[in-house]
Amino acid sequence: MTSRRRRPLLRCRSSAAMPLDDDDLLSEILLRLPPLPSSLPRASAVCKRWRCLASDPAFSRRFRIHHRRNPPLLGCFHGGIPELCFQPTMAAPNRVPSGRLSLQFKSHVRVLGCRHGLVLILDQTPQLLVWDPVTGHQHLLAYPPEFDLANSWISGAVLRSAAGEVHFQVVLVVSEYEKKLLACVYSSETGAWGTLISTPIPSGNSLHTRVCWEHAVLVGDSLYWILAGTTLFNLLEFDLKTESLTVIPLPADKSYDAVLNSPEGRFTVMRAEGGGLGLLSVSGFTAQLWKRKTDFDGVASWGMGRTVELDELLSMDSKDYLDIEGYAEDNNLVFLWTGRSLFTVKLEPLQCNKLFDTNNRACYYPFEAVYATGT
Repeated sequence: MTSRRRRPLLRCRSSAAMPLDDDDLLSEILLRLPPLPSSLPRASAVCKRWRCLASDPAFSRRFRIHHRRNPPLLGCFHGGIPELCFQPTMAAPNRVPSGRLSLQFKSHVRVLGCRHGLVLILDQTPQLLVWDPVTGHQHLLAYPPEFDLANSWISGAVLRSAAGEVHFQVVLVVSEYEKKLLACVYSSETGAWGTLISTPIPSGNSLHTRVCWEHAVLVGDSLYWILAGTTLFNLLEFDLKTESLTVIPLPADKSYDAVLNSPEGRFTVMRAEGGGLGLLSVSGFTAQLWKRKTDFDGVASWGMGRTVELDELLSMDSKDYLDIEGYAEDNNLVFLWTGRSLFTVKLEPLQCNKLFDTNNRACYYPFEAVYATGT
């Protein structure tokens, strides 16, 4: 009886081992590991054969491309004088050491944005640097010759092309002479800047209108920046498909006016619940969600969504206050600073996570990427 029971078990083990002898099938299995920094190192520890496959640069590229739509939040960048510092936010064993993704500079630099594992940096040369912190690759760009740098307030964004992770685009937007808005797109595939795109600043806007330094938010096929004047705010949309600029008014609502006119009021562009363009406004400890909707006649307007009380969620007291410091697009996380600590808040479903304690207010640029070995 005992021997009869063992034979099927031996046959099962033999048949189970056969697929792992096929390198192609094994690579497909490893490809589906979670996109966490510890996944491939753990697989490499199984045996020499697994280590050779998991550390192969070609496999690492496949791993990054396979998971490019759901990368984890590795941390955030801040600083720029004279070092662009990386602050890890994941716990061990997925915590990437700060020094591996930090970068030294000889002069002051400013981050324009992070997206798709790339960082867009502006230096005082002036030049643009597109940097891949995971691979270490750097790509220097000159400005479009049509931009008047002496009279422009420059913002920008970087994103991977739809084809994969090889090519990328850089979109620069400026407010020039406080009269018009300009945009230009660089393609790494062609190695050149495209045609200059222009639209006038709406006549109702106040003086000193500029595109805010806060990084752009990608929603669908459009990039969005906050367009700020002395007393009036709008959104600036750049449609990546049509390569056109559009100025979008903010909600015409008394409650939103209170946010803009309050010293404690803050807002950011984000992905709305259920998809589409959304806003998050914060006044005091209260967060209000908004969504841009289009009716049957094609008329777009803002609709008010949920209200969230953040003081209990973040365990705040009356001495604290809230400031919006960033937005992680792929994970739909808002960075909030209380004056003592930096938190991430996920609004769908409602979750919060304390990243670290800090008394210093700074611009934090979330870095979402697949950190794979062998790159």
